[in-house]
Amino acid sequence: MTSNLPLQATPIPTTQNYVFPRNRLRLSQNDSSRKPLVLIACGSYSPVTHLHLRMFEMASDFVRFNTDFELLGGYFSPVSDSYKKAGLANSVDRLRMCELAVEDSTWLMVDSWEAVQPKYMPTALVLDHFDHEINDVLGGAERPDGTRVRVRISLLAGADLVQTMSTPAWSQDDLDHILRRYGAFIVERSGTDIDEALAHLQPYKDQIYVIQQLIQNDISSTKIRLFLRREMSVQYLLPSRVIEYIYQHGLYEEDPSLSVGGKNKAKGSETPGRASPAPEASSSSAKS
Repeated sequence: MTSNLPLQATPIPTTQNYVFPRNRLRLSQNDSSRKPLVLIACGSYSPVTHLHLRMFEMASDFVRFNTDFELLGGYFSPVSDSYKKAGLANSVDRLRMCELAVEDSTWLMVDSWEAVQPKYMPTALVLDHFDHEINDVLGGAERPDGTRVRVRISLLAGADLVQTMSTPAWSQDDLDHILRRYGAFIVERSGTDIDEALAHLQPYKDQIYVIQQLIQNDISSTKIRLFLRREMSVQYLLPSRVIEYIYQHGLYEEDPSLSVGGKNKAKGSETPGRASPAPEASSSSAKS
C-alpha cells in the first residue's frame, strides 16, 4: 500500500517533553443546569479500531439523552510499554495511530502521559492525572455565569472490563477509588453478561452508567493483528490513516501472541478497558 504519511509527524513523546493536550477540550459550559464531564478511555490500542472510536460516539449520545452531564471532551490514554502484553506495539507507534484515528474529530484527543511512563500505571492513578490537569492546573470548567466548577472525570470502557472488576486482578482500594470518585461509563459488548458483572458491584451502582450498543460491533485489536499476520484485508475495520501507518511501519507482521494457525494464545480480550493484570502490578487495577 502506498502511503503519504510522514515518517515521523511529531516528536517522540517523553516524560521530559510531555504537554497535556487541550486543543479540543472545551472548558466553557453551555448549560449551567448540567455537570461538566470528560471521558477517559484507557487500553492497549494495538491497534486502535473503529470500535474504540464508536465507544466515544455512543457515550456522547448516551450522556446527552440520559444524564445530567455536559460532555466537554474525550481522551485516549494508551498503556505504557512496561505493560508487556503479547502483541503490544511500542508506545510511539500506538500513540501515533491513536492520533491519526482522531485527526478529524472535534472533541477527541490522545494523552501520552501514561504511555511514556517508565512503569505500569494503574487506572486509578491515570484518572488522578486527568483530574489534576483539568481541574487543578486548568481550573475546571467555566459556567455561563462566569463561575468555575470542577469537571467530572470518568472512565469509559467496554463491558468486559466490568467482568474483571470482580476478580483479584483489581485491588479493592483501586476499585473503590475509581468507581466511587470518578465512576464509569460502560459500553455493552456481545458475549458479556453485563447484569451478572454488575451484580458484584452493587455498592457503586449509582456511579456506573451502562450504554447499550444498538449496532453490534465485535471488532477487536486481536482480530486485526491476526488478519494482518495472515495478509488479509483490514479495510473498513479501522481508520484508513491507521492502516497506512501499520503498512508503512511494518507493524504486526510477526505477532507472538498469535499461533501459526491463527488462534490467540493469550487469554482474555482486547476490548477497550483493562482486562488483564500487568505482571508488575498484580495487586493493582487491570488493563487490556
